[in-house]
Amino acid sequence: MNAPRTDRPLGAVCGAVGRYSTHVVTNQAAPATCFNAFDGDVVLRTAVAREAPWAAARCAALGKLAGDEAVQEIARLANRHVPELRTHDRYGNRIDWVEFHPAWHELMSLAWRHEVPSLAWTTKEQQPHFARAVLSYLWNQVEQGTACPTGMAYASYAGFMAEPALKIWAEKACGTVYEFSRREVARKSSVVVGYAMTEKQGGSDLRETQTSAVYSHCAGYHGEIAHWYELTGHKWFCSVPQSDGFFTLAKVANEVTCFFLPRTLPDGTYNRFFLQRLKDKCGNRSNASSEVEFSGTLAIRVGAEGGGIREVLSHAHLTRLDFAVGSAGLMRQALGLALNHAGTRDGFGSRLADRPMMINVLADMAVEVEAATHLALRVARATDHIATDEQQKSFARVATPMAKFFNCSRAPAVAYEALQCHGGNGFIEENPMARLYREAPLNSVWEGTANMMCMDVRRTMLKNSGCREALIAELQDVRGQHAGFDSFVDSMWPLLDRMLEDEFLARAATEAIARAVQGAELLRHSASEVVDVFMATRLSCPPGNRGVMFGSMGAAVRKSQAAAIVQRARFSS
Repeated sequence: MNAPRTDRPLGAVCGAVGRYSTHVVTNQAAPATCFNAFDGDVVLRTAVAREAPWAAARCAALGKLAGDEAVQEIARLANRHVPELRTHDRYGNRIDWVEFHPAWHELMSLAWRHEVPSLAWTTKEQQPHFARAVLSYLWNQVEQGTACPTGMAYASYAGFMAEPALKIWAEKACGTVYEFSRREVARKSSVVVGYAMTEKQGGSDLRETQTSAVYSHCAGYHGEIAHWYELTGHKWFCSVPQSDGFFTLAKVANEVTCFFLPRTLPDGTYNRFFLQRLKDKCGNRSNASSEVEFSGTLAIRVGAEGGGIREVLSHAHLTRLDFAVGSAGLMRQALGLALNHAGTRDGFGSRLADRPMMINVLADMAVEVEAATHLALRVARATDHIATDEQQKSFARVATPMAKFFNCSRAPAVAYEALQCHGGNGFIEENPMARLYREAPLNSVWEGTANMMCMDVRRTMLKNSGCREALIAELQDVRGQHAGFDSFVDSMWPLLDRMLEDEFLARAATEAIARAVQGAELLRHSASEVVDVFMATRLSCPPGNRGVMFGSMGAAVRKSQAAAIVQRARFSS
């Protein structure tokens, strides 16, 4: 091989334009940053102005985080550097602890500071659950793994208030300064709360709980009398195992009973709570989930012996609401990423977002996301009136599992289509779209699968005739505004009757309820082009008018309508 000549400059050897001329970067989508996910979202902004204007400043402050480049990098790091289990310290002492990247703790601090877990319980303003739902919707556009502990802390307050011995935990659940430590509850500024319900032999069927509990003693606990039991058993899924305490289930004399288990006991010693392993999950990577062993583990009974499932379901209403809200927020983030990518990248001679087929896709997704958002917020609004309005209570009983089923089941489809808008760039882990794609299915199996939610809808309607009356009332005031809506609702009632006779139809009936409630909310609050497209493609579907995939809206939809919907969904400056 000849030696290289040294009488010419390096540029001449490599070519006049330089060695890396092929690596000039052009036609890449702009970063999805420098936006406010609240101020720029016409649907969310007008909903808060209508229902809880006092919360607008809080929502805007949190919405800014979703578009902040530094916060997005923190979210990426928290998912890149996953939690690590530490069963023992370096001296050989059993500690059963979980270590996190600093990014996790930064996110948790932001969530607590912005009152994502606590606002519903601390404000004296109207519609507190609605306002808190908007915060959760926005937080799910920041980072979904931390949305698990924020949602559980939110729901746990209801459980704490039901048990006098846990009043101190209710107080600390409302704290706004996040603390990652093993200090005893009285010494902490706030608490993180987990749930450990699922066992490997029963899954979602909590009646199959095999963990046992035996009475230990009665003792004072922070000024209140607590009934302590010793628990023995194994939990297959324990969410956020580094939490300060956990709600769990165990059988007392073969009766499923609810307990609360503090990690650190009043004397400062650690409870017998043994982490077996962390789950290696498809998504939700930033968050820890584990298997846990109870062996003589001390826990406080919550409610009566044998009333465990009823007690847990009283908080499950709130966690299920939060999953419906969170999935809507995740869908909104996926839509925002798709709009940004298609709106700042060229292909086939024009901007991708200007291609007719892409307009079809983006508009179809935007209609789905807006309908999901209205559905989730409607259930949150009903939650605000459960204690004072029997009709709203009956509506919430059927609408909460319905919304959890429908929104959580639609999220993967929206994430998939948003990924399609990105092409291969969306499948790379540096792009937040990849994280959303893996995250999207999780809410549908957390707190009960799709079938479980539809079973709850059916069971609730069988037990409570008031639920049907509440649904009729919910849809009545918009009757006569759209013939397609009226026709759909008229055809829904026979389907519900058949569902009550045959569980086989539970999914179809639950989906019909979801679409009807979405349609009613859009008629009340949305733009005419959104309403018309929703009715034409979701409720009035003759053959050829609507396919099963996003972007298959047919001749019933005009391109001008679709373009207006895409523009409506964009984050405004």
